[in-house]
Amino acid sequence: MNPKGLQRIDPASIKKILLIRLRRIGDVTMTTPSITALRTSFPNAHISYVVEKPYRELMEGNPHLDRVIVLPKDLSAKEFLRSIRKIRKEKYDVVLDFHGGPTASLMTLLSKAKMKVGYKIKYKNFIYHEKLPRSFTTGPIHSVESHLNLVKVLGVSIDATPQLYLPHTQKAEQEKVKKFIEENELEGKKSVILHISAGNEFRNWGVENLVEFTNLLSALSDVKIILIGTEEDQKVEREILEKSTASLLSLVGRINLRELRELISHSSLFVGPDSGPMHVAASTSTPIVAYFGPNLPAYNAPWQANASIIEKDLDCRPCKQRQCIYDDFRCLRNIRPEEVYEACLRFIKN
Repeated sequence: MNPKGLQRIDPASIKKILLIRLRRIGDVTMTTPSITALRTSFPNAHISYVVEKPYRELMEGNPHLDRVIVLPKDLSAKEFLRSIRKIRKEKYDVVLDFHGGPTASLMTLLSKAKMKVGYKIKYKNFIYHEKLPRSFTTGPIHSVESHLNLVKVLGVSIDATPQLYLPHTQKAEQEKVKKFIEENELEGKKSVILHISAGNEFRNWGVENLVEFTNLLSALSDVKIILIGTEEDQKVEREILEKSTASLLSLVGRINLRELRELISHSSLFVGPDSGPMHVAASTSTPIVAYFGPNLPAYNAPWQANASIIEKDLDCRPCKQRQCIYDDFRCLRNIRPEEVYEACLRFIKN
């Protein structure tokens, strides 16, 4: 509870709440415990969420939200002003800016909400009535907990931290995943979902590592490896399929986020870098083996998941992911396929 925040607005007067987190998969997913906490404390409030179009599937269908406001990924000035007019018309009591980026912070500033809550960000502190640091001198804090701290400013008391929540798949999406499982005779097999890229050189384990890992894992009986990623990853997909000796299945660029969650929930294990799909996996009960490079698990580990984390203890971690001082991305590339394989054995054998 934040007494200063409560002086600014009476929790009993909060009827309309606007949440903003525009992107990306993992960051949006890690706000979902905050949505649950808000709904528990404000059962009759109207709660809206602003998100960019590529990530709408993570929010639409969430029973704790009354409205999802979807913005284009490349928002024009005209579209931005149109969105601001709609937001102002709603007369929100509170805006929680989980993002802090240029568009989100400007949207918060122009919202005319009675109370604006966000993070302490250089040159943007004047925007928010209440602002909190993302990190503390006591040590790192997980992103989920950081978002929940914004919620607590409204007088919300959280006894048990909520889990991640992603909407259920639609019937057609369920049927698509079911058909894939049946056609590839995966029922009764140990399906391993392998995320091959995270759209960032700093989180790219490298094709050679991925190929060697698939060769190791495929030698286990009843194990089937399914590659996943976006359309941008299809070049890497082709390289892996050409070089690996394993019999691999692939859905790279061929499933949406809800279908991905459905597939993971029917699998034995998820393997991949610190990434959005890793957080999607954390919203299921499927175990996770995750390898971390520039980021620290203390900030972004799979939330409340049965997970094994692999990382290298280097002085350059964490970094801002703008330039590798060694030019070889050693924090991630030096994680050996054998290390990831050994971590997988713990879950596969069970």
